[in-house]
Amino acid sequence: MEIPNVPKLDARRVVDGQRYIKFLKPIPTTSQGKNVEVRSKIVGVYDKGKGTVVEREMVLAEKGGEEYVQIIESMFYIAQGGWGGPKGPATVNYPPPEGKQPDATHVLQTTAETAHLYRLNGDYNPLHATPEPGSNMGFGGAILHGLYSWNSTCHALLQMVGGSDPANIKEYQARFAAPVKPGDKLITEVWRTGELADGWEEIRFSTRVEGGKVVLSNGRALMKCQDVKSKL
Repeated sequence: MEIPNVPKLDARRVVDGQRYIKFLKPIPTTSQGKNVEVRSKIVGVYDKGKGTVVEREMVLAEKGGEEYVQIIESMFYIAQGGWGGPKGPATVNYPPPEGKQPDATHVLQTTAETAHLYRLNGDYNPLHATPEPGSNMGFGGAILHGLYSWNSTCHALLQMVGGSDPANIKEYQARFAAPVKPGDKLITEVWRTGELADGWEEIRFSTRVEGGKVVLSNGRALMKCQDVKSKL
């Protein structure tokens, strides 16, 4: 990636840092008869010393028409910092409510094939297919796509508190805190805050590997909650 006044960044050594999505309009189930485009622009580049963070905004929209989704992604370029750029603003933290048990828990078992199946979405980064890139980056082998954990956790939130209806989620975000290995079991814990704004309740959540680290932190969503309890 080439950005003016920034050293050339090696896309082979990049991982997701944080991602936010806002649903502006219901997404059509087909693009037939529509001229759909993704508008993309860099909104920030920050020197974190141990690496460089690049923030990019993407908007899914009809060309010249309605906007459906806004996404802000933060990409961390490993060991590509120290070039004297701005440090960037401090991020807002959304920890789980202190001393409160989760309102719902979801368990997802991944397999050795999970990353290979997820690659069919179009992300063919070898970091998720062969052990050598991950070993060279200090991960000890291949790791799952960060977006697999991010997307599957969003799906779990809808199942647990949103009645499995995509109309019941307005915003969703999380920070990628640690890698996930193929075969790991993912545990998502969800807390309802009771804080409402225009009918949308703020939800806090985190996802961790069973017996291990938190892999998605800073989890926050705005949802219309249904009286649905976890089946687990």
